[in-house]
Amino acid sequence: MIFRHLRILAAFIIASASLAAPTMASAQDMSFEAYLELVAAKARAEGVSEPTIRSMLGGLTPNARVLALDTDNVTSPSRSGYPALAPYIRRHNSAARISAGRREYGRLGPLASRVESAYGVPANVLLAIWGHETSYGAVKGSFDLAQALATLAWEGRRRTLFEGELIALLKIADRGYPRSQLVGSWAGAFGNPQFLPSVYLRLATDGDGDGRADIFSNRADTLFSIAKYFNDAGWRPGLPWGVRAYVPSGLDRSRFERETTSPVCPRVHERHGKWMTVAEWRAEGVTPQSYLPDNAMVALFEPDGPGTSAYLLTQNYRVILEYNCSNYYAMSVGLLADEIIR
Repeated sequence: MIFRHLRILAAFIIASASLAAPTMASAQDMSFEAYLELVAAKARAEGVSEPTIRSMLGGLTPNARVLALDTDNVTSPSRSGYPALAPYIRRHNSAARISAGRREYGRLGPLASRVESAYGVPANVLLAIWGHETSYGAVKGSFDLAQALATLAWEGRRRTLFEGELIALLKIADRGYPRSQLVGSWAGAFGNPQFLPSVYLRLATDGDGDGRADIFSNRADTLFSIAKYFNDAGWRPGLPWGVRAYVPSGLDRSRFERETTSPVCPRVHERHGKWMTVAEWRAEGVTPQSYLPDNAMVALFEPDGPGTSAYLLTQNYRVILEYNCSNYYAMSVGLLADEIIR
């Protein structure tokens, strides 16, 4: 689950979907060396030190593997129909991942209450993100971030995005992180939560008071940083992400279809029913199987169709979608979070 959780990256991918797949020389308008000189000048103007510029950009060459992966990642055209959710959940919420999440939860001690007190996000939800992104830190990627981002920026198809991330990476390096530590996914995400450099600069948080936001190996910093991301995206304390629901067999679902199209990730949101209060859903016979306040706004979601598992989703489900705009991802995160504390 690397790098996909970021809204800006998803937006750029969608915007570029209609473009032809690039070749090694399809979008470059200058040599790689000349482009790095341009980046160095911009970084210098934004306050990055000369030693950092030299150590991070010196000796770089384009990475053909990164370009190949980026070409493969171009979004395919929309299609009708959706794969079943249940097999996805079985694969991603394996017994091993659940057990590892429970072990991590047991190790948190007072940290669990500290992070929830600070940002209102329960620790089991944070662990579910960490588990899905990097298997609790076991799989974080091994690409040299400077080379990967420089390659993607130079290629040019999404230069604005990746050049900004490259300069953000240089600013992180200027804080004392060596290039050898700045490794991650081919698209520039890194650390336990797989933040892009710009997200790190904006939201990475020192959770243990040592003056450093270390999302590479520090459990407290990792969880506080994910919690700040969720808080920034609008997480509402005290609400679950969603709950299982009973749906009567005679429900006329056409009466509860969404009335508007979401401007972001429409294929994700079009699968949810319209937003109504829990009390309004109860009046239609749709009953939450766990507590939800009657005035909470929720949407009905039956991912595998009528007669299968149904859920009432809250605003906090939409926050999980901010991390990765996919119903499969958000549902697996929510259900893993539930399993961790079951």
